Amino acid sequence: MTKAIRTVRGMHDILPPESAAWQWLEGQVRALMDAYGYAEIRTPMLERTELFKRSIGEVTDIVEKEMYTFEDRNGDSLSLRPENTASVVRAGIENGLLHNATRRLWYTGPMFRHERPQKGRYRQFHQVGVETFGMAGPDVDLELLLLGERLWGRLGLDAAVTLEVNSLGTPESRKAYREALIAHFEPHVDRLDEHERHRLHENPLRLLDSKNADLAEVIATAPSLVDSLDEESRRQFDWILAGLDAAGVDYRVNPRLVRGLDYYTGVVFEWTTDRLGSQGTVCAGGRYDGLVEQLGGRGTPAAGFALGVERLLALMEAEGQWPEPQPPHACLVMAGERATLEGLLVAERLREALPWLRLESLCGGGSLKSQFRRADRSGAAFALVMGDDEVAAGTVAIKPLRAEGEQESVPVTEVAGRLAAVVAEQV
Repeated sequence: MTKAIRTVRGMHDILPPESAAWQWLEGQVRALMDAYGYAEIRTPMLERTELFKRSIGEVTDIVEKEMYTFEDRNGDSLSLRPENTASVVRAGIENGLLHNATRRLWYTGPMFRHERPQKGRYRQFHQVGVETFGMAGPDVDLELLLLGERLWGRLGLDAAVTLEVNSLGTPESRKAYREALIAHFEPHVDRLDEHERHRLHENPLRLLDSKNADLAEVIATAPSLVDSLDEESRRQFDWILAGLDAAGVDYRVNPRLVRGLDYYTGVVFEWTTDRLGSQGTVCAGGRYDGLVEQLGGRGTPAAGFALGVERLLALMEAEGQWPEPQPPHACLVMAGERATLEGLLVAERLREALPWLRLESLCGGGSLKSQFRRADRSGAAFALVMGDDEVAAGTVAIKPLRAEGEQESVPVTEVAGRLAAVVAEQV
């Protein structure tokens, strides 16, 4: 027997009935994005490696260790996208979407990082993200936070997540804070591992989210980023916090929250949960005013966030919010070649007349008994039966499968109306 080919480690098929939950979640997200005026954007999964080096930062775990990077046949260095903000910015610049305009964009799709696979962390994972451009004030930051809060409410997760916020300030205040951090950590350089020593001068903010136990005390006594904010950044941060208070949104200011990507400026935030073990971040984002110019465009204020679909679904399951798949309203049972042909034609007319109808034709043959077993396993409420007697009489039999009631014979010309009525009564 030929050896079967398996999926790549850390990458998974999404199979039914789980795929139905994905579709439900995507439907909820799409409806919410429509409600807030966001338009969908779709970008390639493969980009030039330079895009991510310039946006995420060369001294980051993602670029240094985690990207799927290779040379194509032309010798160009390409990478599977590890996140999508850089791709959206690249697409906005390349297609002239950002100049003298405000944009609200959203996306969903797979991302790729070569991490150690574990529950809630995969090498191919999926994100939903929103990106806004051309809006400099803190109002859009607040709206992003309120949008996220509304999403948790729609998914039944508002009690399972906690909002943490911080402000990284302007590049100038961040630079001053960077120098203060270096001065704070330098006397403790012997506690840093090799990777952290490399970061001390390249990206000292990342030391704040180090998991090195020897550094815990040093991190705890590090200067606060909030205390280094310039006056305008402080004013905007306070305005956003007041907006959250007014909207009744619970939050915690976390002065150690810096995010793992270099392009963030201004307000940053995360929604975390304690229901998924170590994989606690389900959504994160913030302002990135310098990224468009950094990638070759004109200076454009920008902000956004991304959420991990796999973690969100895991949280929904843990909280008992897993959406049940929708069974068909009816299954079509067919006996004999002539009845099968007539039945399939009747099914097409029913789908035309009742666009909402979920009707599964039991193709593949089999006895009436076996077809009824399949109909029962499908969860359908009704069976539509077409045999030689029904074809000769010009009728279809409607048989309830989940409730009391007699099978009834209905003329083909009336079956759409009768089926709509009985489905409305029982489903």
